Amino acid sequence: MSELRELVAEELSVPVESRVAAIAEAIAARHSPASRAVLFYGSCLREKALDGLMLDFYLIVSDYRSAYSKRWLASANRLIPPNVFYFEQHGLAAKYAVLSEADFHRLNGPETRSVSVWARFAQPSRLVWTADGAARQRVIAAVSRAAPTLLAAAGKRDGEKPLDWWRRAFSLTYSAELRAEKSARSVSVVDADRERYVRFTAPAEAAMERAARTSWRRRRIEGKLLSVARLAKASATFAGGPDYIAWKINRHAGTEIRLKDWQRRWPLLAAISLLPRLLKTGVVR
Repeated sequence: MSELRELVAEELSVPVESRVAAIAEAIAARHSPASRAVLFYGSCLREKALDGLMLDFYLIVSDYRSAYSKRWLASANRLIPPNVFYFEQHGLAAKYAVLSEADFHRLNGPETRSVSVWARFAQPSRLVWTADGAARQRVIAAVSRAAPTLLAAAGKRDGEKPLDWWRRAFSLTYSAELRAEKSARSVSVVDADRERYVRFTAPAEAAMERAARTSWRRRRIEGKLLSVARLAKASATFAGGPDYIAWKINRHAGTEIRLKDWQRRWPLLAAISLLPRLLKTGVVR
């Protein structure tokens, strides 16, 4: 194993709360026998009290057709990955995204302009459930691609300190999606675990791959359009989606958005009606 893969494997193996592990196992069971691994990620990793929060998971499957009883869900996942679903158990609420092993490996690497996956898995995550040892090794290999992809996409500036490199890199990725978080969010992600990012810098830099240069302007345009497409798709797959989106915006941006009944019934129209105001006020960027 390379030094980076060893660091990733160690981090993925950190234990989680028993309720988190139980949710991961239940999510895997919902899509059996296609389920290969379940990862826990996001801001809840840094929280000790999980009640009242929305936990974030990724379910990795062997293939989309085997993961669903409905063919249209498999097609939607293949065309605009990932699909996102709501889940609740033991008093905890969660959402989980579904990707195939092949897509998870690809979307963590420099061959994709979309920042969505590699920006998230350049941050800490936990491998909570796996089908077998081979699935675990594939996840480690895929996640090990994320940090080098992030740093390479940002490019290294002469004299730039490691933590500033990470902060700038995350700031660029946040600008390439529709985000409700405050602008300082990219800084707080790094500052929450400075030692971790310092430790990852040299191994990630050594593992950086050469990739075709892509302007961040292009990433921002494509990323925001893709965010809208995913939001539209989530209106059909994510129960309670409008309320979750409103809750997340209110939590991160300090707003008090209250949805009307028609917005809950027609989530896509609700998103379209809210988006111009959110963009104009800077709540969503």
